[in-house]
Amino acid sequence: MKVLITGKNGQLGSELQAICPDNVEALFTGSSELDISDSGAVEALLTEFKPDVVINPAAYTAVDNAETDQQTAFKVNAQGPKNLALACKKIGANLIHISTDFVFDGSQNTPYQPDSKTNPVSVYGASKLEGEKAVSEILGANATIIRTAWVYSRFGNNFVKTMIRLMQEKPQLGIVSDQIGTPTSAENLAKAIWALTPQLVNIESSKTNDESKAIIFHWSDLGTCSWYDFAVSIQELGLKYGLLEQEIPVAPIMASQYPTPAKRPSYSVLDTSALREQLDFSGIHWRKALDNVIASLTK
Repeated sequence: MKVLITGKNGQLGSELQAICPDNVEALFTGSSELDISDSGAVEALLTEFKPDVVINPAAYTAVDNAETDQQTAFKVNAQGPKNLALACKKIGANLIHISTDFVFDGSQNTPYQPDSKTNPVSVYGASKLEGEKAVSEILGANATIIRTAWVYSRFGNNFVKTMIRLMQEKPQLGIVSDQIGTPTSAENLAKAIWALTPQLVNIESSKTNDESKAIIFHWSDLGTCSWYDFAVSIQELGLKYGLLEQEIPVAPIMASQYPTPAKRPSYSVLDTSALREQLDFSGIHWRKALDNVIASLTK
């Protein structure tokens, strides 16, 4: 099985590379090897490599910067996936496109289903939704969209590493407690993607009754929490593994006390049951996943 992966230097791309199965002939690309917003470059590389499946974690993820850099956000998050989908259609490849909980507005108080109404409240969310629509319209059920949330890992920059740094530098912290979601270890997301990928080579096994639309799944680790709960757990585990020398006060604050350029969904828990059933892969609770990642930071 031949698989082309974008975004190799990001958190998910790095984890996909770290646990790539031995039976996969993989081509990992970063922006220097493949600018997904360049349709000619995308078509040329896919035509040359001829992958069975393309996995697209590449994205513009600077949520606040996207509010003023809309052109770049849509270039990467909407035009990029469209280019990949067009090239996949030309060579008969399947596409796994990674999307986000930010396509929802957060007005629900129960987990979002894959077919729940989308209504992004930020430029980042709008650009990611535009990318979803493009791959669905072009590839139909030959595209699989996986929405995820609150991704972190041992690689790259993320909330976990930021909290550990701030807890080393600051005497106290205030963390938002009225935004609820589920942290997702990029390693666990990568495991789910690699488990799904072989099924797509025989796409008939994964098609829905409506073959004109992409298949949409959700994936996160299990459980729910606020950013405050997440930060408290990071401190506990940072102390446990010796990444932090002393405990500092961490106080819950309202999102209104920490204004940001981009609005965030107040509730973005994803219902992940469909993909877990598809893979027969239960996953683990976010607290256990966090323990695993923080332990890995000590090595």
